[in-house]
Amino acid sequence: MGLPNLVLGGTIVSLMYKNMGFSDSQITFWTGIIILPWSFKPIWGPFMELYKTKKFYIYSSQLLCGLLFALSVAAMFTNHFFSISVVLFLLTAFLGATQDIAADGLYLQELSAKQQAAYVGWQGTFYNFAKLFSNGGMIFLVGVLIPIWGNTQAWATIMAIYAAVMLLLGFYNRKFLPATPNPTSLASAADVWLTLKDVIVSFFQKKHIWYGILFITLYRFAEGQAIKIMPLFFKADRSLGGLGLQEATLGMLTGIFGTIAFVLGSLAAGYFVSNKGLTRGTLLLLCACFNLPFASYAYLAITQTDNLWIIGSAVSIEHFGYGFGFIGIIIFIMQQIAPGKYQMAHYAFGSSLTYLGYTIASMVSGFVSDYLGYKEFFIWVLIATIPAFIITWLVPLKKTDTQPTLAS
Repeated sequence: MGLPNLVLGGTIVSLMYKNMGFSDSQITFWTGIIILPWSFKPIWGPFMELYKTKKFYIYSSQLLCGLLFALSVAAMFTNHFFSISVVLFLLTAFLGATQDIAADGLYLQELSAKQQAAYVGWQGTFYNFAKLFSNGGMIFLVGVLIPIWGNTQAWATIMAIYAAVMLLLGFYNRKFLPATPNPTSLASAADVWLTLKDVIVSFFQKKHIWYGILFITLYRFAEGQAIKIMPLFFKADRSLGGLGLQEATLGMLTGIFGTIAFVLGSLAAGYFVSNKGLTRGTLLLLCACFNLPFASYAYLAITQTDNLWIIGSAVSIEHFGYGFGFIGIIIFIMQQIAPGKYQMAHYAFGSSLTYLGYTIASMVSGFVSDYLGYKEFFIWVLIATIPAFIITWLVPLKKTDTQPTLAS
């Protein structure tokens, strides 16, 4: 589940386009378009219950993702690489989102509640392994290959590796995953439409839902801008206000140190919230931990330091804060948005809305960055955190006696 999302929505494709000479505004806008399918998963997810099994959707999505990555390799050697790759990556994102729906569904369908709780930690572990593989290993590798083969051949090799991995996963899961029929009572597409309509209507009928939507959208408003520009800023020449880092260095900083800091922040947040519960004070602290570390990137942009220890420390601080603060939005959706008749569906709907808010913010970040320059842009990011603090203070919180356990 992690690989397509991290390739298309993370650093890989953005950095590849950067190396090919495209502007930050082009990169952020079109990569934002590419990852939109993850924001709309709840729309076609219910229809997957009517045909085939979750196993079928998992392995077929993975095999098709592998083929599309392979086609992107061929596209790199054409004169219309950018436009062709955007279409191919958009299709890959749709399949990646479809794989996510089926994988989550299979997890819930095949495992008991006790097993779900026992193995949920492994889900996060493997996702972070995918992050280490992509943001660490693959970016480091492309940094080694570019001086030897040049940009096109180096990035083609990286995409060929992703194609091979997705194909191998597809064949593996085709053989080993259980093919249990879907336990659905919906007999037709019309039934699905009626249920989907009820899910959406009941979602917007929840008390204080508009406050909730504003919260899950604005909480990530600054993040969507900062995280999208961060690798482009690290890669940009120092004469343009960037740090001029090579890919191998960037892979080490964000892939290894960043991932370790993120995991530590996530673990610390889990213990913190389980002890304190979701209160106004807790949520404000999580919001601060999530947003204020972006000041570390503002510091790097202002000083343009070449000290890797300082740069690595800034990356670690931001990733730790990200891991610690992100749990705030997850717990909020679990306890304030999801409870009710369609708990799982409303959790997915809330998660998709927060991803949509992040995507929209990331799409405009390149235009802002190109207009302001990196130093002023990261100062703007700090200003852009203010709405998150305001809505965190204002959003109504209802008392909860239990915390729902969700697999993802």
